[in-house]
Amino acid sequence: MKWEQLISNKRLGLEELHLKRKDDRTEFQRDYDRLIFSAPFRRLQNKTQVFPLPGNIFVHNRLTHSLEVSSVGRSLGNDCARMLIEKHPELRDTHVTELGAIVSAACLAHDLGNPPFGHSGEEAIGTFFSEGNGLWLQTYRDELDPAGLSEKQWNDLIHFEGNANTFRLLTHHFNGRRPGGFVMTYTTLASIVKYPYSSSLAGNHRKFGFFESEQKDFLKIARELGLLQKDSPEDTLSFVRHPLVYLVEAADDICYQIMDIEDAHKLKILSTEETQQLLLAFFTEERQAKILEVMKKVTDINEQIVYLRSCVIGCLVQECVRTFMDHEEDMLEGRFHGTLISHIALRPMEAYKQCSATAFRKIYRSKAVVDVELAGFKVITSLLELYLEAVTHPQKAHSRLLIDLVSPQYETTATTLYDRVMAVLDFISGMTDIYALDLYRKIHGINLPRV
Repeated sequence: MKWEQLISNKRLGLEELHLKRKDDRTEFQRDYDRLIFSAPFRRLQNKTQVFPLPGNIFVHNRLTHSLEVSSVGRSLGNDCARMLIEKHPELRDTHVTELGAIVSAACLAHDLGNPPFGHSGEEAIGTFFSEGNGLWLQTYRDELDPAGLSEKQWNDLIHFEGNANTFRLLTHHFNGRRPGGFVMTYTTLASIVKYPYSSSLAGNHRKFGFFESEQKDFLKIARELGLLQKDSPEDTLSFVRHPLVYLVEAADDICYQIMDIEDAHKLKILSTEETQQLLLAFFTEERQAKILEVMKKVTDINEQIVYLRSCVIGCLVQECVRTFMDHEEDMLEGRFHGTLISHIALRPMEAYKQCSATAFRKIYRSKAVVDVELAGFKVITSLLELYLEAVTHPQKAHSRLLIDLVSPQYETTATTLYDRVMAVLDFISGMTDIYALDLYRKIHGINLPRV
């Protein structure tokens, strides 16, 4: 793969249109602006990151997480751009100089497709079809679509993935929206796809990059940018990652792991001593002594942890940039495997692993988090049951009432069963935690609307 081809400001859906701009923003900066002013991005404010949405103690939601990932991504992109140009002076007058803006925009969008209630929302949707009450759809036929669901389409459902849903949200032509969805640049879109293969190859890890409905769009982007195609079974697609995906992934890995530790400290799940030990472990003894000296000048314990956390993020950014540059050729030739974090120096990598182990043991399995996951499973499963029944039997009185609550942008009356099912998933995955819970209560008569 070649950098000159990998970085393209061509827009999906506006390929033949060349607009004269009246300001100094680049096309990649416009990607960022389109995202940050969009309704799906604003809705992240009421979507769970890990912990329940805050009461009197502020912890991260999907919105604040995405903003922080975008900030770290910009640093990673800018540093890599500078070093790439030093290494390859011929790239000085290319779009490589804009890597910071591209990675920042991709980071901003990376969680847009995640359903409510954190990662449990993804699992609730996938297991609803693979082992729950949605199994009947696999063999269902109706008058509108006697063919029913194909094997590929069924794989999309049982492996439902937030990353693939993000790509759909940004590219799909929903009712009332122009072709190309958000009309993003090819490179920003490619930088979001962590798993550049179809759902048929998802396997047990249940990860893939695009639904059957967006396969043509991804193929168009991959060919335009020169992504290497892997050997795969007949009628399936599998490509090498765009190199910038590794930077987007690294920014996410850095933020969610380290910020979850800080949130756990605020919620007193982790003690101050334990939190300091976890974060100081990233540094040599000499560097630890300097950090502790600065921390003594700060009296507020939470601010001490904030300073220590910022040092850790700075360390990981430097390590990931170094790793990216060390393995640049491997990435361009499709030989790089794993994440950037998994290839950093031994001391910070071991410290990161310890943070991950602690987070899994004490945070992700904490009662507050599990309570949200259980509630999320119940709410999402119930909404799926009701709305899938409604779009397959729209003539029923209850179905009509339910469909009336759905925005007309979602194709609940499409002629194919797959499109109707995807419309339900679009509707439910786009909900905030609060909206999903409120709708669940109203439908079940737990809450009545006020007159």
